Amino acid sequence: MFVTVTLRRPPATRPDHPATSQDRPPTTDLGFLLHKHPHRVQAFEVATGTAHVFFPEATEDRCTAALLLEVDPVGLVRGRGEHRDQHVSLWHYVNDRPYAASSMLATAIGRVFRTAMRGRCSARPELAADRLPLELHVPALPCRGGPELAHRLFAPLGWQVTATAVPLDETVPAWGDSRYVDLRLSGELRLADALNHLYVLLPVLDDAKHYWVSPEEVDKLVRAGTGWLAAHPDKQLITRRYLAHRSGLTRSALARLAEVDDADPDALDDAVDTAEIGDEPDRPVPLARQRQGAVLAALRAAGARRVGDLGCGQGDLVPALLAEPSFTEIVVVDVSVRALEIAGRRLRLDRMPERRRQRLRVFQSSLTYRDDRLTGLDAAVLMEVVEHVDPSRLAALETTVFGAAAPGTVIVTTPNVEYNVRFDGLAEGALRHRDHRFEWTRAEFGDWAHRVADRFGYRVRLLPVGPVDPEVGPPTQLAVFSRTGSDEEAPR
Repeated sequence: MFVTVTLRRPPATRPDHPATSQDRPPTTDLGFLLHKHPHRVQAFEVATGTAHVFFPEATEDRCTAALLLEVDPVGLVRGRGEHRDQHVSLWHYVNDRPYAASSMLATAIGRVFRTAMRGRCSARPELAADRLPLELHVPALPCRGGPELAHRLFAPLGWQVTATAVPLDETVPAWGDSRYVDLRLSGELRLADALNHLYVLLPVLDDAKHYWVSPEEVDKLVRAGTGWLAAHPDKQLITRRYLAHRSGLTRSALARLAEVDDADPDALDDAVDTAEIGDEPDRPVPLARQRQGAVLAALRAAGARRVGDLGCGQGDLVPALLAEPSFTEIVVVDVSVRALEIAGRRLRLDRMPERRRQRLRVFQSSLTYRDDRLTGLDAAVLMEVVEHVDPSRLAALETTVFGAAAPGTVIVTTPNVEYNVRFDGLAEGALRHRDHRFEWTRAEFGDWAHRVADRFGYRVRLLPVGPVDPEVGPPTQLAVFSRTGSDEEAPR
């Protein structure tokens, strides 16, 4: 993955610079600004690989610096510990990390160009403070929101933006575009501002980070966003995505940005997306919390005691399950060993009181293969799970959960694709998560639920979760499957 920064000589005369361009310093002074020599190739070890800085062109009229980050996906997996190698999925070895810009590239920019990002240049201090004719190029940038979102985020900062969707395969146009864009920016800005824009917005457009987002990330965002982020029309989206949708950190960052930029903290606080935050009594409850509440209500109504969280991910539902004393046994399952390890750390299993730990069973299992350890449950929850399964494997999941495990109650939640038009920053036709294989309309979900219920001997109720839009329905849809005759064996 790489990014290039080009400094070009301005036109011969301009109203704001009446002197000829020959009076301007040579563009090779970009090397002074970046603290890198134009005629040398330099390498820097970073956490995710090796960053190389070199200058493909360096003349008086045009100078380009390139930052190339070499990422070894195999090395990243090995760095996690030998005990994971035998379980890690193929995705960890074969992925876009070596080729596509991401938070890894942003981290490399922060490491290699740290002094330039702070606007310091002892050799050319006047140049560091000047607005320069710059061009930036990121040839492969994951962009959740498409080219339109790239325009929305960079244009208000003074950039002329050219964002071109990269086709999945140029030889097969019918396949359409990929989630990557070729991004080119041009404008007259301070070099420090340009680098800080990239540092913040690369992971925002990708909507992902390669490391755990801690409170220290607020400091980084405030430092890099000072002077521009608080006034940006999409500051809520930028802050929320940069901080991995962590509501507490988002509120803290917006308040601090308001202080730094002399903005109104209350106005910024009110502008936060309440569908994601919702911490105060007068604010709407976040959708994730509403979803958990609906699931817990269905479990209580079913009188379940042995409950399975199937496809638990990073364990978001588990604390709520443990807080219910009526659930005497909680089975937590996911196909990803990595997700289970993260869940274990978040739950602090190593420090969990023994009485609570005895109620919990955690193990790896695929819902598309029969697993006798899943039998005997009173209720099973598949919260935001089915949309991550390839359509060709759904029948196998149905057989495993409803046929082989056959709990008395099955609760399924999944996104309502019709509601996606109500989400800002989500391109038309895009799915809510990069790993979603599909998202159902209300009619499609209803057809699937009734077909499964008829096949395996259940009755089903369909319920909305979240505010119901009169045109597109609720953001989340829920189905509660109940066995018809709990003492009888369900049809296989």
